[in-house]
Amino acid sequence: MIQPRSLVAKDSGLWIRLHRFESGRGYVCDYMVEIVCLSEPYLRELETKVSSIEGNKTELERTIFYPEGGGQPYDTGEISGIKVINVQKVNGHVIHELGSASPFKPGDTVKCAIDWERRYKFMRMHTAIHVIGGLMEHKHGAMFTGGQIGLEKSRFDFDMPALNRELSEQIIVESQEIIDRHLNVTAMVLSKEEALRIPNLARTEPGRQLLEKLPQVRIVEIQDFDVQMDGGTHVKNTSEIGRVSLTNFENKGSHRKRIEISLS
Repeated sequence: MIQPRSLVAKDSGLWIRLHRFESGRGYVCDYMVEIVCLSEPYLRELETKVSSIEGNKTELERTIFYPEGGGQPYDTGEISGIKVINVQKVNGHVIHELGSASPFKPGDTVKCAIDWERRYKFMRMHTAIHVIGGLMEHKHGAMFTGGQIGLEKSRFDFDMPALNRELSEQIIVESQEIIDRHLNVTAMVLSKEEALRIPNLARTEPGRQLLEKLPQVRIVEIQDFDVQMDGGTHVKNTSEIGRVSLTNFENKGSHRKRIEISLS
């Protein structure tokens, strides 16, 4: 297996240049800020400085808040006691929307604190989806076509004409067996040359085209099981996912089958 490598060198002071892939639609995001949660997803608090202010919208020099994208919702929390109600990426910038007018000014030192319970649920859900999606790909050759991570339930769609509820229930059972192997989960950045040597890293044609263009690719590896291009936050071991349950199956068409899950 490929060896883990840190997302950015510690104390490097470099901005993250993060390349992401979402639901078969390739895109590159050049974040003009270090998104610390991508290299340290368990970090709950961070001291940083304000870089700009516009009304109730704030930019920071560094952030632990995850901006919505790739099917994973944004983080909430507080910046020096002021509630953060939304976080979005806009033209390479990470915009923190506050619950009231910002009392800060550029250059102020502030303390960020995420809603950890919310973030951790998303981390568990996101890794669970990678397990299920990896199983669907490796065993059934099914293409993942989209999804949405939620706090209580998450859904994802597959292009697999033969998929029905009975088979979905069996896939969940098999996914739980993989989860119960307590596999390590690692995020890393690879050069394009390294990434191209990994079979099926990009699982759609747009993804393969994107992979040919990128100088670097961020991936998430589940030990001895699966490697995917990814730009979200994950648990460090599948044991943290817990129990997966199938809550719904929908036949949205011959090439669009939807599975919905919950965790306990």
